[in-house]
Amino acid sequence: MELRTLRYFVAVAEELHFGRAASRLHMSQPPLSRAIKQLETELGAALFDRSPAGVALTAVGAVLLDEGRALLDQADRVQVRVAAAAGAAAITVGVLGGTTDPGATRLAGAYRRQHPGVEVRIRETDLTDPTCGLRAGLVDIALTRAPFDETGLTVHELRSDPVGAVLRSDDPLARHDRLRLADLADRPWFQFPDGTDPLWRTYWNGGEPRRGPVVRAVQECLQAVLWNGTVGMTPLGHKPPEELAVIPVTDMAPSRVVVAWNAGDTNPLIRSFVRIATTAYRG
Repeated sequence: MELRTLRYFVAVAEELHFGRAASRLHMSQPPLSRAIKQLETELGAALFDRSPAGVALTAVGAVLLDEGRALLDQADRVQVRVAAAAGAAAITVGVLGGTTDPGATRLAGAYRRQHPGVEVRIRETDLTDPTCGLRAGLVDIALTRAPFDETGLTVHELRSDPVGAVLRSDDPLARHDRLRLADLADRPWFQFPDGTDPLWRTYWNGGEPRRGPVVRAVQECLQAVLWNGTVGMTPLGHKPPEELAVIPVTDMAPSRVVVAWNAGDTNPLIRSFVRIATTAYRG
């Protein structure tokens, strides 16, 4: 069994969707489907139940997923240890500034335990660059949030979070249990500077053109809410300062936590980072 085929299988097993898996692997769907069919033929057993309702793992597929992840982890560790012995084991990770996430804490601990000889460099960026310096070549991989222009990048979703509106605690709308975007239509919203990724700007503005103060960082956004009554937006679960409240917005799409890297980059440190991140955020 080739490691490449095993990587194909794990991608499909984790996505449970051939199209998403093909996109994640940066390949077209037909050769991916053929590779999985060939693997099933070699093993003499079906790995997936395919139906109009979607794709599900068979009992054999579930066993292979557990074993396959372990084999791929081991293969990556071998390559990483060789790189470390050659003095070339370092990875630069881009992150959005001002955000905290238990998943990232678990990821840091798991990566450190599995790769103690790897130097992990962290580069923090403000909210004007959702790729955290990836396009500029400043980082190897970005731990960030979508959406943004994915041209030339591979993007893997780790989790999705419902979103809420950040309001002053004395705002009448802060007494609501939930809001809709229409409830916020006449309010000023925070804005990102000109030149910021259009998909990113549109998402955080709830899909509509807005007016309001320009911000570049999480703290600037919170201060704009506090001082000017501006509407801010944030993933739920982030506890605001006492003077502010976060109210769920029911008709805004969830915010997706993702890892992104340059398409075609075969650095084993990146592959290992993605796999460890997937497990850490699942926990």
